Amino acid sequence: MAFPIQRLRRLRQHEAFRRMVRETSLAPSDFIYPLFIVEGRDRREEISSMPGQFRLSIDHLVKEASEIAALGISAVILFGIPDRKDDRGSSGFDPNGIVQRAVKAVKDHVPGLMVVTDVCIDEYTDHGHCGIVKDGRILNDETLDCLRAMARTHAQAGADMVAPSDMMDGRVAAIRAELDQAGFSELPIMAYAAKFASCFYAPFRDAAFSSPQFGDRQSYQMDPANRREALREIALDVEEGADIVMVKPALPYLDIIAAARAQVLLPVAAYQVSGEYSMIKAAANAGWLDESRAMMESLLSIKRAGADLILTYFAKDAARLLR
Repeated sequence: MAFPIQRLRRLRQHEAFRRMVRETSLAPSDFIYPLFIVEGRDRREEISSMPGQFRLSIDHLVKEASEIAALGISAVILFGIPDRKDDRGSSGFDPNGIVQRAVKAVKDHVPGLMVVTDVCIDEYTDHGHCGIVKDGRILNDETLDCLRAMARTHAQAGADMVAPSDMMDGRVAAIRAELDQAGFSELPIMAYAAKFASCFYAPFRDAAFSSPQFGDRQSYQMDPANRREALREIALDVEEGADIVMVKPALPYLDIIAAARAQVLLPVAAYQVSGEYSMIKAAANAGWLDESRAMMESLLSIKRAGADLILTYFAKDAARLLR
């Protein structure tokens, strides 16, 4: 036989063939769009380290939500930037806090758009950590009280899902119990189950003014070297009542996404974080990459690895290309 019978290029010759045999596809409904919310009115401040992303006051958020829904994107996740901070992040669980009011506004004006809320106190603390601090240590169990209160006030404001991102041990079970006791047993939890201590969060911390004022977050976020530990974290969150588990960041941790998909039957989410977004933007602005192609290839790789949902700042741009 002069040549192998199998010629894999046969089904690559025409775009129609390529579409027919494509194994992985993206849709706008796969995306959750992160948004940064600030106090005041008529504020739309571009984030220098995240070109094309903005800090929005609630009036601009409502306009943005309408556009997002019209593109077929199913959900947004809100990150609040308060005017005041303290050592417990108390403005984060104020029933009249920035996120609580933002949730109500979106649900009043764009009721079909699902609103997810980040449950973590780092944006609201004067020290920038995700937990209560005493003598330089992050106190796990004391922080759970803050997270329970935050999740409850988000639910009371009308949130469709809460997403704890703090990485305190036991927080999913604590939030589940609090929501159930408060009459929100139907409200789902999307747990940041395997959240790694990553340098790729830097633009987000610039956007949300949430950088730690001392030390780092390695005592509670995960060591990037650890795969088995990530699977333990995911299994624990499933056991504690999570409805969706998340891996964060996405592209440097595709192996963890794939392992999570193989291990659990729950939906798996992945967060294409700020640094991943900003790298593509910077390379495209320098003329080194085709932005649209790099964006879509990166999103496809996350979906191919096993993610059912992708939190991404590219959500609107990708949705426009997919229409």
